[in-house]
Amino acid sequence: MNPLISQRLKDVKNIIIVLSGKGGVGKSSVSVQLAWSLYASSATARVAVLDIDLTGPSIPRMLRVDEHHVYQSAGGWVPVYVDGEQQRLSCMSVAFLTKRKEDSIVWRGPKKNAMIRQFLTDVRWGELDYLVIDTPPGTSDEHLSLLEHLAPVHAKLSAVLVTTPQVVALADMEKCISFTKTVNLPVLGLIENMSGYVCPCCGEISNVFSTGGGEELCKRDGLRFLGALPVDIELVELLDGGTEQAALLAAGQDLPNGITETEGSKFGLVQRYQKTASSKLMKPISDAVISQLAK
Repeated sequence: MNPLISQRLKDVKNIIIVLSGKGGVGKSSVSVQLAWSLYASSATARVAVLDIDLTGPSIPRMLRVDEHHVYQSAGGWVPVYVDGEQQRLSCMSVAFLTKRKEDSIVWRGPKKNAMIRQFLTDVRWGELDYLVIDTPPGTSDEHLSLLEHLAPVHAKLSAVLVTTPQVVALADMEKCISFTKTVNLPVLGLIENMSGYVCPCCGEISNVFSTGGGEELCKRDGLRFLGALPVDIELVELLDGGTEQAALLAAGQDLPNGITETEGSKFGLVQRYQKTASSKLMKPISDAVISQLAK
């Protein structure tokens, strides 16, 4: 056990590990939404997102900080702050350490393990109410390394599971549930993502694919069903539009759909997210997470 990890994370109240059985279920977007919703739950809530999807880091792009680099201070790495001067929402990712965004990460297990350990020992996390950790799909080296390093603070750990309604995703989620039991990781509940489609015109949610599979899985395995999130075009545009909107602002051009410069800035991300249909569905999910953690 590394005593530096206990020291770094001593002021972190809750560590939420976001897991999925397979790729393509929108786990990273759920991690970002959960972080935004926890951030908005209180005027003083401090939230950080740690991206340990080392070969496919997407969190910085979604949070509109993918052009930033990590600053090395005397006290360690300073995470990248997303919300300006308030400094209540921060992020750390391997994407900040590459010279170019298109550079690939070609690492074997030992180097991945070393990188995760460095995130936990060298980052100056400070006081946090919630540290949300976005993981790669499945149950591989990164997950085992993460839990091994976090063993000194195991009492602070919990997991949120993400699946889609499809049978293949649900089958892989069974393996993920088995993993949490094997490593004694408490599960706060499961989110069924991509459950239906939000019409951009009227806001009605249509069940394009199957739905309800996640809730049935929870009943069968004795887990809490946190809720369902549909495919939301507004959310997709918000998560994908960072660089283009920043370029428009830099060029002095108007943003689309009447968005003001304040709303278009990084500080306005949470406010813009709260206008989406996904935000209204995520709020009771984050409320349930907060309630579970308070027990």
